Amino acid sequence: MSTHTAGLAPRRANLALAALFGGMFVMGSVELLVVGVLDLVAADLQVPIATAGTLVTAYALGLAVGGPVLTALTIRLNRRTVLAAALALFALANLVAVLTTGYGLLLGTRVLAGALQGVFIAAAFAAGTAVVPPERTGRAISVVISGVAVSGAVGVPVGTLLGQLLGWRGSFTAVVVLAVLALVAVVPLVPAVPGTTAGVGDQARYAFAPRVLAVLALHVLVFASVYAALTYIVPFLQTVTGVSGPLISVFLLAYGVATAVGSFGGGRFADRDAARTLVVATTGTALCLLALYLVGSVPVLVALVLLALGVVAMGMTPSLQYRVVSLAGPGGGLAQSMPASAVNIGIAVGSSAGGAAIAGSTASAAVLTGLALAAVAVPVAWATSALRPPALEPRTAAEADACRVGGR
Repeated sequence: MSTHTAGLAPRRANLALAALFGGMFVMGSVELLVVGVLDLVAADLQVPIATAGTLVTAYALGLAVGGPVLTALTIRLNRRTVLAAALALFALANLVAVLTTGYGLLLGTRVLAGALQGVFIAAAFAAGTAVVPPERTGRAISVVISGVAVSGAVGVPVGTLLGQLLGWRGSFTAVVVLAVLALVAVVPLVPAVPGTTAGVGDQARYAFAPRVLAVLALHVLVFASVYAALTYIVPFLQTVTGVSGPLISVFLLAYGVATAVGSFGGGRFADRDAARTLVVATTGTALCLLALYLVGSVPVLVALVLLALGVVAMGMTPSLQYRVVSLAGPGGGLAQSMPASAVNIGIAVGSSAGGAAIAGSTASAAVLTGLALAAVAVPVAWATSALRPPALEPRTAAEADACRVGGR
C-alpha cells in the first residue's frame, strides 16, 4: 500500500514520525482554533457572528476539495518536498490572516490553509508509512493521525486561551511560529521519499474504484454518526445531564484526551486486522451512542460513555486510512488524501442532521440521529470487511529500487 524500507533505524524512523506528528498538530490546531475565537474575529472585522462562522466551513471545504486536487498535482514530487512546501505556504497563509483587515481575504486564507493541510496529510501518511517496515504501517498511521487528535485536546484549548489574552491575531501569530518550527523539524528529520511514477489518470483508476469508495462511504457514516451527537453535546449536557459552567469543559477535555488515546492505540489493531477492527469499532460507536441516550441524566455515566466514545471513534481512524490506501493498490498515492475529505464530509453531514433533529425537539434527538447513522454504518463495515486489494503483477527489481526511501 505504500513505500516501505528496512533501511531506516528505529530511532531515525521515530524522529521522522515525531516531525510529522508536529506538523499535523499545528495544522489540526488551526483547523478548529477559529471556533474558540470566533466572537473576537467577528468583533474585530465587524461582521456578524454567523458570517464569521463561514471561516470554519471554508477551511473544511478547502481540505475536502483542495486537498485531493493539490495531492493530484504534486503526485510525482518527492514527499519531503511537498511536506516542506505545504508547511511554508501554510505559515505564509496564516501570516496573511494575521495582517489582514478584510474579511474576504481572511476567508481566502482559510480555504488555502485547508487545502494545504489536505496535501500535507497525504504526504505525511506516505512518508510515515515509508520509514517503517510493513508490519508497523498501522502504528505509523496512528502517530500521524494523533497529531490532529492531540491538537483538539490540547492545541485548541491553549490557542483559545491565548486568543482571550492576546486577541485572535496573537493566537494565529503563535500558529505561524509553530508552523515554521515544524518546517525546521521536517526538512532534516524526514527522509526523501519519492513520489509515484504513475500518472494521475492511472492513480485515479484505482483510487476511485468501487471498493475504495465503499470504505470512504463508511468514513462518512461513522463521522456523521459521531458528530451528529458531538456537535450538540453542550446543550445535551446542559439540558439532559444537568451540567453547566466550567464543568462542561471538563467533560469536553475528557473526550479530547480519549480521542488522543484512541488514535495512538488504534494503530496496533490496524496492523493486526484493519477490516475486523472497523466492524468492532463501528459496533462500539453505536453502543456508545445508545448508552449516551439511555444514561444521559447521570453525569458520571455520561463522562464514562464520552471516554469510551472518544477511544472507539478515533481508535478506528488508523484502520480506515489503512483500508482505503491498501484497497487502492497502485492508486494509494492519490488515495492518501481521500479519507480526510470523507471525514470532513461526514462531519458536515452529521452536524447538519443533528441540527435538523433538534430544531423542533430536544438535544437528545441529536444523539438518536447519531445512533441511527451508526446503526447503518455497522452492516456497511461488515460488508466492506470482505473487500480485497487488487491483484497486481510483482514489481520488477528496477521499480523496487526506485521506491526506496532516500531515492530521487
